[in-house]
Parts: sequence; C-alpha cells; structure tokens
Amino acid sequence: MRTSRLEAFSDGVLAIIITIMVLELHRPEGATLEDLGGSATSFLTYLLSFVYIGIYWSNHHHMFQLVRRVDGAVLWANLHLLFWLSLYPFTTAWMDETDLARTPLVVYGVNLLAAALAYYVLVLAIKRAEGPDGPFAEAIGRDVKGKVSPLLYLAGIGSAFLAGWLALVFYAAVAAMWLVPDRRMEAYVAEHGLAD
Repeated sequence: MRTSRLEAFSDGVLAIIITIMVLELHRPEGATLEDLGGSATSFLTYLLSFVYIGIYWSNHHHMFQLVRRVDGAVLWANLHLLFWLSLYPFTTAWMDETDLARTPLVVYGVNLLAAALAYYVLVLAIKRAEGPDGPFAEAIGRDVKGKVSPLLYLAGIGSAFLAGWLALVFYAAVAAMWLVPDRRMEAYVAEHGLAD
C-alpha cells in the first residue's frame, strides 16, 4: 500500500502532541520579567521536547520520501513510534512540575530512549518491506547517529542519579547532534531523481 495515509496520520499525531505540550506551559503569576523568569524551566523543558518532536517529524518526512510501499509491520512499527512520542507531553510536564527531580528525569530519559528504539524498529520494518537492495536501505547507510543516540540516552539516565542538570546535558546533546541536518535521504533523493 502507498505511504500517504501513514504520513498524513503521523503528521496529525505529531501536531497534536506539540499542541498538548504547549498547553502544559505555565503562565507567570505576575506581569513582570521577574515573574516570567519563574517559567524558565517550564519553557526550556518544552523547548527540548519540541525540538525532539521536530527532529522526528523531519526525519520521518525524509525517510518516507524513499519508501514506496508499506505493509502491516511498517504500520505497527510506526504506531509504536507514535505511542512513545505521544508520552512526551506527560514526561515533559512531570519533569517540569517536579523541578527536575531525579525520577521524572529518569522517566523522561527512558521515554527518549524508547522513542529512539521505536524509530530503529521502524527503520528495520521498512528495510524488510522494501528489501535489502532497495533505495531506503542504501540511503540509510550505517546510521551512526542512530546507533550513538541510545548510548547517550543511557548515559543521561545514569547521570540523573548523580546530578539532574547532567542528565539534561546528555539529552540536549542528542538533540543538538540531530539538529545538524541529516542529508543522507535528501542527497539520495536528489541524486536519483526521486523527488515528487
């Protein structure tokens, strides 16, 4: 089957996730810049999760430029990814409302790790559906960032037991690593004239 329904559904779910997250932001009690400073943690945790959702949306978009067919395994792998991403508003709000307490920081890291692993499962399902010699498998290559990210999430989860800010450094480092555009898919599409 074609990918258009899967892409449209995923886009809608990701838009809803971002909307829910922004509704969780706390407004300052007063009308001064000092009062606004009290919302800094809330804004920064929202920003981090927003960036993560943006990264997944961007990579999902680029990935499905090369996917020509999906099967039931791909559909379920995509739903598995969306499940973990749909928990971002909950784990983000919990982390914020507890002033970055250890357990919420660990749970947030586990949520990030689970989404990364779900994305990897989706990649494997697409490779199986498309075949090992398909354009997707060729374009994805070795996927070094995809293999390093879970290790950094684990480091962040472990460091939450030492210092909360250190966990956030690891979580933000993964986001920063993925903010550098991953041009594998775009380059492959352009090189092989596959653009829609």
